[in-house]
Amino acid sequence: MPETDLASDNYAPVHPAIVAAIAEVNTGHQPSYGADPTTVKLTRVLEEELGQAVTVLPALTGTGANVVGVTALTPRWGAVVTSSHGHMIGEEGGAPVRLSGIPLLPVPSANGKLDVADLERIDWHDGFVHSPQATTLSIANTTELGTVYTSDEIAALCRWAHARGMLVHLDGARIFNALAATGASLADMTVRAGVDVFSIGATKTGALAAEAVVVANPSVTGADFVHKFLMQLPSKARFISVQVLALFTDELGLRLAAHANEMARSLAQQLTDRARDGRIPAPEFTQEVESNQIFLRLPADVAARMRRNVHFYDWDASRSEVRWVTAWDTSVEDISAFADLVERAYRERG
Repeated sequence: MPETDLASDNYAPVHPAIVAAIAEVNTGHQPSYGADPTTVKLTRVLEEELGQAVTVLPALTGTGANVVGVTALTPRWGAVVTSSHGHMIGEEGGAPVRLSGIPLLPVPSANGKLDVADLERIDWHDGFVHSPQATTLSIANTTELGTVYTSDEIAALCRWAHARGMLVHLDGARIFNALAATGASLADMTVRAGVDVFSIGATKTGALAAEAVVVANPSVTGADFVHKFLMQLPSKARFISVQVLALFTDELGLRLAAHANEMARSLAQQLTDRARDGRIPAPEFTQEVESNQIFLRLPADVAARMRRNVHFYDWDASRSEVRWVTAWDTSVEDISAFADLVERAYRERG
């Protein structure tokens, strides 16, 4: 049986290197609220990665990081344009609306990605006092459907947004997976593409609980105040910052994400191979497997049989769509055993 469920990369344990990094900074008294040497070092490392000065705000959760980011970018009368499948739309409990009063303007998307052509077809009611004004564009890489933007695609979206006077936010909860999938540098995917504020997610890539909001556009002011009033400013920030810092040491985050991506591709290939051999029906993937998430249609009775041994989530039960997510610790043996479970569930079906 698989030792690892494919329910979420949030299920995974903390990577030993991050446990060690936390222990290493757990000595003596150090300044609080981000004035500690570790947070200062993280800022310096990211500035070297990005090739420019940035403000780095350690955050506690992915949702919190997103709300800080879009709140810092969006005026009181503005709204955030995002994919209809965006994490902010369906997975954050309405946090941007509830906490910051920011309307969300969802754009239909079949694969979770936004496209300039689709955005240009929409009447945004610019200047119409009765409508929320589209002032911020928020995208995610990877998307909530596991698909990945290239740096060129992000740059095109940034050009469109900036030409309209909008600012751009990138949700990087799985940014290491996107970097591993595309081979792009962090700078190419963010600041060189024109992103104004982005988050770096560490929790889904082996950390205990750590994110970082990166303000790249110097004209964006007040983010530190937003960071505080949205309750994402940790007093002992060194323990958050060191987790993110560890992922940039010896390319740990990139290596862990690349492994998770490879395990997802391996599972998709194993299912395809078994279908070709007539052992299971052809898998109905609903999205391209581009990162560490697999979306496919799975008959409810087959899913129920599998769930006697493993846990995973329905994505859209109305069409029997499930989601499987690999993580940094998913092993080759886990993938083979999981594929065996799929085959056995179909065989028991008769």
